[in-house]
Amino acid sequence: MRAMQVTELGQPLSLQDIPKPPPAAGQVQVKVHTCGLNFGDLLIIKGTYQEKPELPFTLGMELCGTVTEVGEGVTDLRVGQRIAAYCGFNALADFAAIPANICVPIPDEMTDEDAAAFLIAYGTSHVALDYKAHLQPGERLLVLGASGGVGLTAVELGKLMGAEVIAVARGEDKLAVAKSMGADHLINSETDDIREVVKSLGGADVVYDPIGGDQFKAALRACNPEARLIPLGFASGEVPQIPANHLLVKNLTVIGFYWGGYTRVNPKVLTDSFAELTRWYVAGKIKPHVSNVLPLEQSNEALDLLKTRKATGKVVVRVD
Repeated sequence: MRAMQVTELGQPLSLQDIPKPPPAAGQVQVKVHTCGLNFGDLLIIKGTYQEKPELPFTLGMELCGTVTEVGEGVTDLRVGQRIAAYCGFNALADFAAIPANICVPIPDEMTDEDAAAFLIAYGTSHVALDYKAHLQPGERLLVLGASGGVGLTAVELGKLMGAEVIAVARGEDKLAVAKSMGADHLINSETDDIREVVKSLGGADVVYDPIGGDQFKAALRACNPEARLIPLGFASGEVPQIPANHLLVKNLTVIGFYWGGYTRVNPKVLTDSFAELTRWYVAGKIKPHVSNVLPLEQSNEALDLLKTRKATGKVVVRVD
C-alpha cells in the first residue's frame, strides 16, 4: 500500500510502498479515506513534538475511514462501519491498523472531509472552553490565531456557548473568515495593538492561545480579574514565561491543556465531548471550515500550506 513517510527528520515526506498492516488483538484495520493535517504534524517532522516515533514512520494524526477487518477481542465495531480516529501517526496511508477504543462512529450526515477535520480541532476547543475553562454565556473570549485549524473552531464554539468573541488573526482575509464563523470583534495582529484593543472592549475573561510568544504577553496584560488563560500551543515558536506576580495581582488562572493526553488519562472526557459535538453537527449548529483538500501524493504541498500559514481552518488530504 501507499504511505507518506518521514524517513529523515526535517525533510519532506517520501511516498513509500509498504505492507498493509493486519489488525492485532484489540485493533481494527481501516481503509483510510481522508486525513486531517495539524500543526503538530510539522513538529513531528522536525522531531520537536511531545511524542517521537522511530524512523521511518507514517505521518498523520487523525483520519476518517471504513473498517475493513477487526482484530481479536473487538466487539463494538464491525466491517463496513465508518469511523473517525485520533491515532497520532499512520493516517497518511491507504490502510491503518489502530486500537478499536480510539475509533468513534460517525453519522451518515458527516462527509469524509468534515470527519477528518473534526476530532482534533473541535475536540481541542470544546474541551478547553467547556471542561477546562468553564466558559460562561456573556463572558468575553479572546481567541489568538483565530483563523487556524483550532482557533477557528474556538471562535465558532465560543459564540455558540454564548460568549462575546474577540478574534485575533493576521490580515484582513483571515479576519473575514473568523467573522464568518461568528467573531464579534476583529484584531489584526499585523497592525493592531492587541492589549489596547482588548482593554478598550472591556478586557478578556478567557484567553484561548495556540500562538504563545508576544501575543500571549499582550493577552495576559489585557485580562480582567479572575480571567482564565489556556496556552495550548506555541505556533510563534516561543514558549512564554509567565510572571507569577501578574497572576497574583489579578487572581488569574493559567490552565495547562493537552487534548491528546486525555486519550490516556481520562478518555471519557473526549468521548463525551465528541458526542456533544456530533449532536451539534447533525443539528447544523457547527460546520468545519476546510480551506484545502489535496491528494495523498501532494501531502508535502498540503503541509506547506500550514507551514506558510496560507490555509484557513483545516487542510485535508484525500487518500482514496
